[in-house]
Amino acid sequence: MLRSDEYIQYDAVGLADLRQSGEISASELLTCALAQAEKLNPVINAIVYENIEDALKTAAAIDAQQSTATVGGLLAGVPFLIKEVNAVAGWPHTRSTTLLKDQQAVSDSTVVKRYRQAGLVAFGSTNTPELCLTITTEFSLFGTCRNPHHLQHSSGGSSGGSAAAVAAGIVPAADASDGGGSIRIPAANCGLIGLKPSRGLTVVEGDVGAAWSGMSVSHVVTRSVRDCAAFLDALKLDKPDLFALPDFRESYFYAHTRPPGGLRIAVQRQHPAGLPVHVDCLAALDHVVKSCADAGHTIEELDLPVDYGKVGLAMSTLINIHVAQIISAGLEIVQAQELASGKNRDSGTSAALTLESAGLSESSRRMAARGMQSSAAQYLAALDSLKEAERQMAAFHQTHDIVLSPVLAQPAAPLGWLDMNSAEIREYAGRYAAYSPFTGLCNGTGQPSISLPLYTSDTGLPIGVMASAAWGQDHLLLQLANQLIPGIVATAKMS
Repeated sequence: MLRSDEYIQYDAVGLADLRQSGEISASELLTCALAQAEKLNPVINAIVYENIEDALKTAAAIDAQQSTATVGGLLAGVPFLIKEVNAVAGWPHTRSTTLLKDQQAVSDSTVVKRYRQAGLVAFGSTNTPELCLTITTEFSLFGTCRNPHHLQHSSGGSSGGSAAAVAAGIVPAADASDGGGSIRIPAANCGLIGLKPSRGLTVVEGDVGAAWSGMSVSHVVTRSVRDCAAFLDALKLDKPDLFALPDFRESYFYAHTRPPGGLRIAVQRQHPAGLPVHVDCLAALDHVVKSCADAGHTIEELDLPVDYGKVGLAMSTLINIHVAQIISAGLEIVQAQELASGKNRDSGTSAALTLESAGLSESSRRMAARGMQSSAAQYLAALDSLKEAERQMAAFHQTHDIVLSPVLAQPAAPLGWLDMNSAEIREYAGRYAAYSPFTGLCNGTGQPSISLPLYTSDTGLPIGVMASAAWGQDHLLLQLANQLIPGIVATAKMS
């Protein structure tokens, strides 16, 4: 059995190698993860549900196969956590909202099926903000998630629980998704590697609504570049699904170690809205720019050829519509369940369930209300705006391979500063826009983008730097990341 100080020295591929060699069993790895969770989760509140019994059975089945034949796969036997927004059969599937607090998944989501195929041992689900609609994991059905590096600061969102669990050393990697920065922001706040893949590259559910019209994609947060690449292999599609499939047929795990060659790197230092960027975020960017220049890459500072305001408005329109879609379906489910059970049948209370009585945060309620009022013309106009930005960035990448920028305009926010249930909703919206101006563009255009943990502030907070590339150039980001981060990122020093 590995001691906890030994367990946290390994990434997912390293733990799988140990199991494959017979040095440790999948059951013993799970025991390590469970011990870490028991010790650390009460402090950070990253894990909101555990199914230990089924996880033990899964690990035992892998060990039984190991005794008779080789169990293949770069990740087989590794302990793992699923973001609560992704359905796991028999597990709670609340989307972290009071409206759906009693819902249970009846089947696995597509991404969970891939994790099972990879041989991962999932034992629980991770904390998110309500409906994954903000970038700090605070307004949650399960309570606040804390940053392991500094407990009074945000772990990011919406994959904040996953990032906190990985940074603390509970698991080496965890499920995440990104519709506006929800992989990269938690990775930046928690000192992890977080790649948002190209649109169409990784598995999605079978409808455009679940993918937020192509803005939301699935992947993981990790402590090594090779884990990031290995999981991309596990989740990538081999034929187009809802969207076009990038033309890269190699293994990302084997491609990521190749030198990227001399890259033409554009550096974006300015806040798109002309607001201040914190000195620590600029220092982190300068640090990475110097590392890239030292590696022989060509550097040029410039602004990107897109209207950020127009892109942001278009994305907001689409997200509002999809929030309305989710909430409307949730209201119908709850009302149908109440009627079927006979609850309030005579009083008619169930029929009165509305946005106002659904227990939503102020931000979520307003987003759903705007979505319900949106027209088909507005939806199509928003798609056209994003397609225009997509074309503009595709042209830009004909002359520049990579864009480097901060992930956020400020270090990880103090808990309570970004309140999606604030009565002063305009103040919340203003803070959100000032804090996170950079990540959303690549969701709108479908480009790959990665958060790199290469800098720590004097106060001990990790500061992420973002590298983005042309659609389909995920391998280039992994190669650059591997050049800059050749090893495994350390876990947080939690007391």
